[in-house]
Amino acid sequence: MNFSDVFKSGFLSNINTFSTLDVLLALGLSFVLGLFIFIIYKKTYQGVMYSDSFGVSLVAMAMITSLVIIAVTSNVVLSLGMVGALSIVRFRTAIKEPMDIAYLFWAIAVGIVLGAGLIPLAVIGSVIIGVIIVLFSTKKIGDTPYILVVNCADKESEDEAVRVIAEYAKKSVLKSKSAGKLGIELTYEIRIKDDNTDFVNTLCGLDGVDNAVLVTYNGEYMS
Repeated sequence: MNFSDVFKSGFLSNINTFSTLDVLLALGLSFVLGLFIFIIYKKTYQGVMYSDSFGVSLVAMAMITSLVIIAVTSNVVLSLGMVGALSIVRFRTAIKEPMDIAYLFWAIAVGIVLGAGLIPLAVIGSVIIGVIIVLFSTKKIGDTPYILVVNCADKESEDEAVRVIAEYAKKSVLKSKSAGKLGIELTYEIRIKDDNTDFVNTLCGLDGVDNAVLVTYNGEYMS
């Protein structure tokens, strides 16, 4: 059989049979596992602003991907068309949290595996991934970073503020310093001992210190 005979035989138009029960089973399991991913995401979220719509999209992503894989595996021509169609899809929504990317890939992977009929792999893999994420999210890794902003009136109050910061902070790094006619502003990234923030009151009580602001910091956002 040469290449032209392939077209004559109608091989590319053949559709593999699949039962309605298989489709319902794949979509049902993708919904259940997508809901499991959504629950893990909601329980372990540590970002700034939680989005219900993103959680729901994880369930939809698993189901849609499962449906696409079932369609692709049933027809050769359709699979080629899907590749071309999906190649032009562009996602414009910015992913603000690194873990959100992991959840998206998790939902897509579940849909692909279920669409391919590998049910035990999808179930066992999802359970293991979920347990690992929960364990790492509940375990505190390292000290919580903070950003401290102190406004001082003069050099003497600045020196006193730096002394207090060095005394109470486990680690401190000066990020910026700005000086003007109204005073001096210091910005520190600090790690505090036992998450005790009482030293901020001590800073505010110093002569020449106008105010002190302490916020948590994760590298990109403050809360």
